[in-house]
This record gives sequence, C-alpha cells and structure tokens, in this order.
Amino acid sequence: MNNKIPHQEPGFQQSAFNCPYCNAFSNQNWFATKTPQSYMLTDTYVCFCAHCKRYSIWYKGSMVYPDFSGIEPFNDDLNADIKKDYEEAASILPKSPRGSAALLRLAIQKLCKQLGQPGKDLNSDIGNLVKNGLPVKVQESLDVLRVVGNESVHPGTIDVRDDKATAVALFGLVNFIAEKMISEPKEIDAIYNKLPEEKKQQIQKRDGKKS
Repeated sequence: MNNKIPHQEPGFQQSAFNCPYCNAFSNQNWFATKTPQSYMLTDTYVCFCAHCKRYSIWYKGSMVYPDFSGIEPFNDDLNADIKKDYEEAASILPKSPRGSAALLRLAIQKLCKQLGQPGKDLNSDIGNLVKNGLPVKVQESLDVLRVVGNESVHPGTIDVRDDKATAVALFGLVNFIAEKMISEPKEIDAIYNKLPEEKKQQIQKRDGKKS
C-alpha cells in the first residue's frame, strides 16, 4: 500500500543520500577543503546538498558537522512525547549509541501504550500487538536486539552491548510499528469512508454488520 523509498543514511563520498538537514534524497557534491593559503586540509571534506544548499563536514570518512546522523524522520502519527524521544535519540546517536538505544527502548514502550497496551512489559505488549496484526518478524527482531525477553534490559536503561547498528535498527522499528499499526489503518479508513453510503451498506450487510 505504502511504497516508501528506503531512507539512505549519509555516507562518505556517496553521490546521493538523504540530507541530514532537509531529509530529501538528493545529489551531494563533495569538495576537499583548503586553508586561505590554499593548503589542503588532510582527510577533511565539505559536502553540499543540491536540494537545500546546506553543507556537512566530514573528517576521516565520518560526518562531524552537523552532529546528528540523518536518521529517517519519525512517523507523524506518533504521540508528541515519543517524537521528542526519537529526536533526542537521533541527536545523540553519533556520540552515544547506547544512550540513543536506551531512549528508543523507552519510545517503543510508550508506543505500546499509545496502541492500547499496558506499557509495562515489552515482551507481553509486543506479543499482544502481533495478535492484533503486527508482523511476527517484528517480535523476532526485537528479541534479537535484546529489547524483549528474559535477559533484556528494562526500557530506558543502558545495555553495554548496544552499538550504532542496534540503535539505527531501533529507529526503523519505531517507525515500522507506527506505520503498520497506526498509519496504514488510517489510510484504509480514509479510503473506506470515501465510498458511497450505498456501497458501505452493501459491505456491512455482506459482513453481517449493522449500519
């Protein structure tokens, strides 16, 4: 239903990716940096976004400015406090992947509450969401990422094993759960509500529902 273009995280000397500022997937122009005396600065590059004309600075293959990582934007159907946690997690990812992952565990816990779950035990909450239509692969992914299960850390706490790859995967899971459980049902409802009343009554009669 929703054929989203995959988010392309910024990468050193890649010709195109999602800009860390405007998030547009855009061509990126790279330039080696020089001092006013025209001396080359070793291993330092400036990258300009063709869409918003803003720049990032890279040193030894890593983006050092701006100090956020270009993670895909949060799903707009998330509650405001979850969006705040998501943005904070993105802002600290380059400096503290473990802190970022801890915030995202908390965001997933809050998302479960937004979806009508108690929000106290992720293993139980996600299991209930799977029963309500969330793909079982999401539960398996959370198990692999040590977010649920008997040996997992509590949401919002630090796991010394967390790394950037874990945090990046958690960003994707927050948005995926929101997309499957909130956004897609809203889209279906919007389509259904555009049907003529006569057609909706026929559907309800077929399904044994009262109008």
